[in-house]
Amino acid sequence: MNQNSNSLENVATAALHKPLVVVGVPAFNEEKTIARVVLEAQKHADVVVVCDDGSEDLTAAIAERLGADVVRHERNLGYGAALQSLFKRAFELDADVLVTLDGDGQHDAAEVTKVAEPVVDGDADVVVGSRFLGGVSPVGMRRYRRAGVKLITRLTNSGSKNGGFSDSQSGFRAYSRKSLETLVLFEKGMGASVEILREARKAGLRVVEVPVSCRYNNGDGVKTYRRNPVSHGVGVLMSIVKLVVEDRPLLFLGIPGILCLLAGTFFGVWMLQMYAVEHRIVTNVALASVAFVLIGFFALSTAITLYAISRLAERTNGQQ
Repeated sequence: MNQNSNSLENVATAALHKPLVVVGVPAFNEEKTIARVVLEAQKHADVVVVCDDGSEDLTAAIAERLGADVVRHERNLGYGAALQSLFKRAFELDADVLVTLDGDGQHDAAEVTKVAEPVVDGDADVVVGSRFLGGVSPVGMRRYRRAGVKLITRLTNSGSKNGGFSDSQSGFRAYSRKSLETLVLFEKGMGASVEILREARKAGLRVVEVPVSCRYNNGDGVKTYRRNPVSHGVGVLMSIVKLVVEDRPLLFLGIPGILCLLAGTFFGVWMLQMYAVEHRIVTNVALASVAFVLIGFFALSTAITLYAISRLAERTNGQQ
């Protein structure tokens, strides 16, 4: 009898400590695939949250009818903004693990448990489901898209002291409660994927990758991925440039600013010499001098400001 009581107590204790897993789905005009994504995700999660990012179709209505918790944006704000809303909602639900996957059906929701496992086991704070690990290639992924993802991943790794990612653009990820409390995102577009990895590294969060499958068609040859690859790539690259500049403002803004000031000084001295000899002002030289001085001044002042802000943020995080 005592053994049975102890067993029941152990089961009850395990149930009480079972982590709350929330699946978050950013979605924009995904009425054709959102039902399957929600239904499959519900098999592996306690709560499914769909962020309807200003869809003009029935995405939100379908997800809500199927029992998903729907967060609505009145207009399309971008992938990063949708992730921010999902982070906020998961935090409000007191989630232990948030797993994000795309609403277009390219990810296999049956792998939610696999992606969440390192977080559940306490081995990671952020898990990235990589499409390029395990020797399995994404089904239907075009060569130019694969090359673009590889390039962006390489740039992401080069801009980080602790790089080494194989897939910085994967939207299939898991986040611990600690990461939800720590990560503060500002990117509204696709650059949020890179921003998350950058901020996680800066905050000392443990980031790991696990292999996942990915399908760019629904099995009938119909594409599930509909984002324009050019606008997607350009947006991410611009985000990387901005993030790198923010990380090292003195290098990427300060030095160019000093060079511009030197160039402006050179043109200014040249203009004065010509005026002393010919008693006339050469307009082009004068304009070049003024332009270089102004550009250099603004670049250098911006670099100093960004550097001061980053140092203040580091001190604040250190005190916490």
